[in-house]
Amino acid sequence: MSIKPLRNREIREVIRHFTPNWFTLNMGTGIAFLTLHNLNVRLIPAQTLIVKVLWFTDIFFFLLFSFLFIARAILFPGIMKLLLKHPVQSMFLGAIPMALVPIINGIIIFGPSLVGNEAFHIALILWCIDIFFAVSVGWLVPYFMFTVQKHDKLENMTAVWLLPIVASEVAASAGGMLAPHFSGITAQAIVIISYVLWAFSVPLALSILVILFLRLVLHKLPPRAMAVTSWLTLGPLGTGSLDLLLLGNASKVAFTETSFVHVADFLFSFGFITGLLLWGYGLWWYVMAWLITIKFFKEGLPFNMGWWGFTFPVGVFTAATLQLWHITGFEAFRILGILFCIQLMIFWVLVFVKTLKGMWSGYLFQAPCLSEETGLPKPIEDCKKEK
Repeated sequence: MSIKPLRNREIREVIRHFTPNWFTLNMGTGIAFLTLHNLNVRLIPAQTLIVKVLWFTDIFFFLLFSFLFIARAILFPGIMKLLLKHPVQSMFLGAIPMALVPIINGIIIFGPSLVGNEAFHIALILWCIDIFFAVSVGWLVPYFMFTVQKHDKLENMTAVWLLPIVASEVAASAGGMLAPHFSGITAQAIVIISYVLWAFSVPLALSILVILFLRLVLHKLPPRAMAVTSWLTLGPLGTGSLDLLLLGNASKVAFTETSFVHVADFLFSFGFITGLLLWGYGLWWYVMAWLITIKFFKEGLPFNMGWWGFTFPVGVFTAATLQLWHITGFEAFRILGILFCIQLMIFWVLVFVKTLKGMWSGYLFQAPCLSEETGLPKPIEDCKKEK
């Protein structure tokens, strides 16, 4: 069956083929506007206006994709069950809570000028919702990995395993931004919960990186279609570093004039030292990701939604770099932050344009393990063959 352009497709058909990896568009767009905002360097004309436009664009696509995802769950419950069994697509469920975090951060930044201090309370409510989904995905997807999904060959393992795990630490980064806008027990609770979310994610993500290194040594690089996953390694390291840097600052605010003030001083120092170490580890993977990408570009790298992996991981690593610059004042971090930001903007424009073309042509709306003839899930045996 030939692929129909989007303009010739029924909405029901689009819904049937909608998958959670579309939320990576929100992740990439969200980190793009946040990075431009935090850079404090004018890279492009009307930069402040562009940042706000990107924030509203991010909100629009998040609402659109949420509608499509919920509609798919209602209209095609059988397909949704198959999604949880799929060894790759299920991982992208982690993209949903991660996609919401930049929107929450945008509310913290721009909301007060629109609705006053009520924006912080709106952000807090959305943050609580995000935590629920992040933690749920962080438990649910690994449980299906342990009980239903087939991961019997190490060579089939890629960095997408990180996606459901990293969602919790991404939520923790929003807590680090949110806490300084509250006081008393509320601020303290936000900080404590954020540290727990960090612990939910980073140690397990580091374990996955060890497995990934072993897989690359034994079975070499992944297939070309999964080549961009090499950039996903920056996600837990960049976010893990950023979390500790933000929460170290937030702790000094939240626990001032309490019996835990000495703990807050320690957390600030711990956040800087550990955040710097995670950033250094991320720098190793950053260079390796470039080497792998250059090799695949020479051989021809087909476009798919996985290309959004060029954006969010680089963005959080850039955010950690800029935060280190703000704390230390070292010019090296400032220069690297600017260079990383330029890379992020180039990648975002490239991937966003290709995504819009893919949406319009219709070929990106092809969910795995679906029969084009019947629109029903294929047998799980067929899914295995498509891996």
